Amino acid sequence: MKILLDSAREADARQAKALGWVDGITTNPILMAQAGLPPADTLHRLADVGLAPLWYQLTAKDPDTMEHEAQALLNLFFQPVVLKIAPTPAGFQFVARKDHTCAVTAVYSSAQALAACAAGADYVIVYVNRATRLMGDGFSLVHDIARVLEGTGTHILAASIKSADEAAGAVAAGAHMLTLPLNVLLSMTRHPFSDQAVEQFDREGTGLGKLAAG
Repeated sequence: MKILLDSAREADARQAKALGWVDGITTNPILMAQAGLPPADTLHRLADVGLAPLWYQLTAKDPDTMEHEAQALLNLFFQPVVLKIAPTPAGFQFVARKDHTCAVTAVYSSAQALAACAAGADYVIVYVNRATRLMGDGFSLVHDIARVLEGTGTHILAASIKSADEAAGAVAAGAHMLTLPLNVLLSMTRHPFSDQAVEQFDREGTGLGKLAAG
């Protein structure tokens, strides 16, 4: 199980890296725009953080120009990258070239996942919360895709996660990896009852740490 940060903001990336248990960063064109900088500047700043691999979504529209964009990315970001590819006919053609590590993103059906697998995609990205809003049950979508991809080399990355419970539910449904915004990452480590227990430990307990602090 790997957990990634879903953001293109340098400050978010630095905070996620400091946690010590985040395994990369995913971006998309909207997140890149929200970073408020030219794309190359955003990529340079993320590279300086060193939270890798970077998952970057190609914006070019045909396989040849997609390859040019991929090469431009590799010239800017000298760390491992995964190319996110939109599920279009041209996108599947690009994946089928098998020249890069690729993830087909915005997958909303088992048929799309099968096509991505047949094309040689390393990952499919399922938008869990958005699928729930649009189709009724994002967890069922993950479950169905997990069944058809079982035994293949294509893994499921669950995205569009809005809460810690939704993150756990996506994994229970069959996702192999998660990408989460910073606030959800941080919320995964907390629970009100855990906080109460920690307060009681501090109030009533003792240990070497407390003796050293005193």
